Amino acid sequence: MKEIAITDIDSIRIGQVENKEAGTGCTVFVCEEGMKAGLDVRGGGPASRESQLLNPLMAAQEIHAIVLAGGSAFGLGTANGVMQLLEERGIGYDVQVTKVPLVAQADIFDLTVADTFIRPDPEMGYEAARLALDRPNYHDGNYGAGCGATVGKIAGMETCMKTGIGSYAVEIGDLKVGAVVVLNALGDVYDWKTGKQIAGLLTEDKSSLRSTAEYMKSSIEVKENKFTGNTTLAVVMTNADFSKAQLCKIAGMAHDGYARSIHPVHTTADGDSIYAISAGSIQADQDLVGTLASEVVSQAIIRAVEKAEGAYGYPAAGDLTGR
Repeated sequence: MKEIAITDIDSIRIGQVENKEAGTGCTVFVCEEGMKAGLDVRGGGPASRESQLLNPLMAAQEIHAIVLAGGSAFGLGTANGVMQLLEERGIGYDVQVTKVPLVAQADIFDLTVADTFIRPDPEMGYEAARLALDRPNYHDGNYGAGCGATVGKIAGMETCMKTGIGSYAVEIGDLKVGAVVVLNALGDVYDWKTGKQIAGLLTEDKSSLRSTAEYMKSSIEVKENKFTGNTTLAVVMTNADFSKAQLCKIAGMAHDGYARSIHPVHTTADGDSIYAISAGSIQADQDLVGTLASEVVSQAIIRAVEKAEGAYGYPAAGDLTGR
């Protein structure tokens, strides 16, 4: 097994646009030929669009794009711009009079980071989709949907940390499996191999880390500020051939990567969701791919911490370690 770039996974193109002044952005995954997709949502507060389309009981067997964006529910219109661009390019489900692109979307809450009233919109989605097709521009860090991502918010935004978007992919023979994660969790982040906390709730002087779980245990009273904005999103990508039902299972297994690396996770104040997409013909074992999915998700979470840069007054991991 060897590491590869997330952009080495065939047929799936990624475009990103961000508004750094406003602290928000979007990341668009496009497959011109259509891709099979599954979804598993474990957090209690998702902001999403066309999620039911990925239910194995629904008629459509393929979708054409996935959008990850900021703006919470306000940003869900971003997919309209993606649909416009894809329709112009002749990409979508043929209904004779036109082609209807099937686009799923999930958003993080980043309204408290910089400018509350500027959110991803159809224009931003259109441009990100154009870039995906014409000039794929994926980068880890403070880009795309990760522009306004933060973690460790149980005590409010004053003691949270800046994170971003991260990726990790591997190859075994002809099989490729990778993940892109937008890390915007209520809880803390851990290196799954060492168990060391690498990001999350800061001490009051912002010089070091403390435990969100221990903070929660200090009182059984309801924490009124948990909804300062959370949700971690991921897209697991493979060139193996799976059905929607199999991809829903793979997405579920990939949540083990969240559970290994984020604590607490899947809370009522998070909208934690994972898409799994298949765009290829490689024959591979479903459980192997699910196992690899959980591992690349964990590694992508670490990458989202390591590649982030401090912004909007929120330090990144590198600011604490002096790198």
